[in-house]
Amino acid sequence: MSNAPVVNIDPSAFWDDPFPALAEMRATTPICFVPELNATLITRRDDIHTCEKNVAVFSSDQPGGLMNVLMGQNMMRKDGDDHRKERFVYYPAISPNKVKAWWASVFADLTNMVLDDLIDRGSADLVPTYATALSGEALKAITGLTNATFQEINDWSQAMIDGISNYVGAPEPEARCNAATAAIDAAIDERLPELEHTPDMSLLSVMLQSGMPLDQVRANIKLTISGGQNEPRDAIAGAIYALLTNPDQLELVLNGSVTWQQVFEEYCRWVAPICMSPRRIAQSHTFQGVTFEPEERVMFMFGSANHDEDYFTNPGSFDITRDVSPNLTFGAGPHVCAGAAASRSLVGDFALPLAFERLPDLQLDESAAPTRFGGWAFRGPLNVSVKWTS
Repeated sequence: MSNAPVVNIDPSAFWDDPFPALAEMRATTPICFVPELNATLITRRDDIHTCEKNVAVFSSDQPGGLMNVLMGQNMMRKDGDDHRKERFVYYPAISPNKVKAWWASVFADLTNMVLDDLIDRGSADLVPTYATALSGEALKAITGLTNATFQEINDWSQAMIDGISNYVGAPEPEARCNAATAAIDAAIDERLPELEHTPDMSLLSVMLQSGMPLDQVRANIKLTISGGQNEPRDAIAGAIYALLTNPDQLELVLNGSVTWQQVFEEYCRWVAPICMSPRRIAQSHTFQGVTFEPEERVMFMFGSANHDEDYFTNPGSFDITRDVSPNLTFGAGPHVCAGAAASRSLVGDFALPLAFERLPDLQLDESAAPTRFGGWAFRGPLNVSVKWTS
């Protein structure tokens, strides 16, 4: 264990709202050991930015980590050549150029399809009916698991998220995670004959055509679902909520003074959908006066980095006019998120503008339950009740 100062947290309060505790850590103990998480947290932006690039010490290769144990060792949990080889196959399928040339039109069609089903209702909770549905439909297309429903994609993602963040070792989240990964394996097996006969642009097809071993294909599809569902889902619902509670900022984007992409980037800074990424200490190392020992767990707190007062004034405020360029929403270094371009396109180019275009007079439904957010490793709105003129 590192010699970092010990800081205790209330896990329930940390799940409800981690930002007060993280602000205190940044101010007084920016690198600290939290017994309740059995990990050393790094909370300041510059420290995370530096350490994430030092893969010789802060390794993504975690043989005993929850993600490897429960989902298989995907490219995110590999370093060096092993990581680069799999990313070389995976990344071109969802690179910025491929998103522009192929996936953008798919995203446009899917967004309009989901809105077609929603528009006549006049009111809804946007989390399950719009954000979950759209991100799930997009992920079906990207992964190639078109034999699943968007609800299954979302359930599998949540079960894996709960499983790999189950640091207290509760049996129920582990069981649900195992059931989800088994269901994904079955869905992959069902699609194999068709994709072998008729390849397409999906990640499953691209990885299979490259000759990647099937166990690695399975692990990378699970990785894509675990992070690729909740991030756009939470950004869609959360950004709409943020705009509806800040009408002056909504007007700025509607009149063209600010872009929808700026809305997406600021929302993900304000409430990072993926707030934390774990690392394993590979060798003894001293940083900022803290000595880390081999095999201990470190957590890079991206959500905290995005609230670092050295870079962001009033970080707890949603402000689409601010400079968000220092944010670490998608990480840094060799493990920067491979799906960033797809997420930016789905949310910023289609989900947000089309929602406000096709749901007239969109507003929060004050008669329904107030919006709640939850999570510290993965964070987003639990509900966003709205109404519009149908």
